[in-house]
Amino acid sequence: MRALVADPAAAGGVSIQQVAEPEPGPEEALVAVRAISLNRGELNRLAAAAPGWRPGWDIAGVVESAARTGSGPALGARVVGLLPGAAWAERVAVPATSLAELPDTVDDAQAAALPVAGLTALRMLRLGRGLVGRRVLITGAAGGVGRFAVQLARLGGAEVTAVVGSQARAVGLTELGAHQVLVGLEDLEGRFDLILESVGGESLGRLLTAVDPLGTLVMFGNSSGARTSFDVREVYLGAAVRLRGFTIFQTLAGEPPGRDLGYLTALVAGDRLNPQVESAQPWTDAAAALQRLRERSVSGKLVLSVQ
Repeated sequence: MRALVADPAAAGGVSIQQVAEPEPGPEEALVAVRAISLNRGELNRLAAAAPGWRPGWDIAGVVESAARTGSGPALGARVVGLLPGAAWAERVAVPATSLAELPDTVDDAQAAALPVAGLTALRMLRLGRGLVGRRVLITGAAGGVGRFAVQLARLGGAEVTAVVGSQARAVGLTELGAHQVLVGLEDLEGRFDLILESVGGESLGRLLTAVDPLGTLVMFGNSSGARTSFDVREVYLGAAVRLRGFTIFQTLAGEPPGRDLGYLTALVAGDRLNPQVESAQPWTDAAAALQRLRERSVSGKLVLSVQ
């Protein structure tokens, strides 16, 4: 079968190559992949990958053979799923607990956009003290995770502040549910019950002083690539601020993603969550899509159809 494989000599660092067929275990389904989506974490891994390494996390497709234990989606079911790697392929073996069946009204591109970005947003929002009536701030709000977080926080009853790096990146965030959209942190006022922070550097240092005394700041990225310095006294005096690091894969052993993927797809089917698929194109265009991701010219999610 074919798969996208790390190839430093190729454009974008990947090429379509022949690889071995997957061999599902008893608790795994074999899925024919119809669509995959791209995440910045995969791009970062590709930059340092050895030739032959296989990237990919998010998939949508059809079950070719169900798990032999009888658990999970049946033969022929349309599904969305999450893997820890090697998902950019024609067929994959996926644990039944990492799959959710798709409603007829959710297409493959919408589904493929959900796993890493949607689950990251959903599970980070649960790290606060509840959302109803709370103030939530999200940096990198124009990206894949950010756009899900804005929508889910608003659905949960929060007052949402979205932070972006430019006015162009602010487009559409109010319509998604942000009560306030800031370009940078110069006009930031007040404190927040929950902050989702992905920029690092000066942004993280400033936001450490903007957490409510009983609030939580979740760090899930460092897009600036910069170190953070701050005055500890500004954080701990009179406060009980919680700092949390987060990656979605650290949560999966304790809570497999299938149930939450089912919840997200139900929201999409009910027109309550927009996956924000900016572009869907063939996987033969992977190099160009990865370059767009590298340039940060994407608002939302890029999806590739497997053909």
